[in-house]
Amino acid sequence: MASPITFTSAGTARATSYAAPTNLQKALLSVHRPPKAGGAAKPGDFMHDITFQFNPRELSLTKNAKWERSRQPNVPKSGTPEFKGSDPCKLTLEVFLDATERMDDGVVKKVEQLFACCVPTEDSRQHGKGSPPWVVFKWGGMTGFPAFVSSVSAKYTLFTPAGVPVRATCTVNLEEISGEPGGQNPTSGALAARDSHVVVAGDSLQSLAYRAYGNAELWREIAEANDIDDPMRLRPGRRLLVPALEEVRDAR
Repeated sequence: MASPITFTSAGTARATSYAAPTNLQKALLSVHRPPKAGGAAKPGDFMHDITFQFNPRELSLTKNAKWERSRQPNVPKSGTPEFKGSDPCKLTLEVFLDATERMDDGVVKKVEQLFACCVPTEDSRQHGKGSPPWVVFKWGGMTGFPAFVSSVSAKYTLFTPAGVPVRATCTVNLEEISGEPGGQNPTSGALAARDSHVVVAGDSLQSLAYRAYGNAELWREIAEANDIDDPMRLRPGRRLLVPALEEVRDAR
């Protein structure tokens, strides 16, 4: 990015440089294979990340509860409703794509990546009826629920003289895989279900687990949440996701 130009009192031009922010975190979709053994507790093997070129301007999160009013004789319909469960969370986000700097097919390839999340994986087709990949929305210390991409719509708004799209706006709809665990607060299954921690010198997974859960033996849950293969090598400055205690209990 070119340095902005300012003018002195004498009318001479002077370039002023600004340091780019170092704490900017890109939002992304972490794409995983569906679990081979079935179930809805954890996604399968990691496949790849779909990193957003620009962070979303807004996120739309929807949660519907099911209630039933009493139908007993002589009981008014305005009586206290009874909870009958809740529907999976739904997350809608808008993704802006732009390739006008290079005028290449980068926008088309990114849209194809998103569309690929709407079809079954090759492995699942070979071993069953076919299941979509699992995705998890991540943005800095914010981690969403395991979900599948229910729909993607892309609107192309700018093209090269050869007809190649170089700008697009995509609307991506995610739907929660597992639904609401029993006894969980309906708002706790949203995006802030996990905490985050920036590693400093002297940290270990055991010390983080003891600090978060009061039990150092739960360090493996932190390792799995961050795809850590070697727990003895933690790089200072790395941001780790720390699953909530309720999430750890559900997984055990």
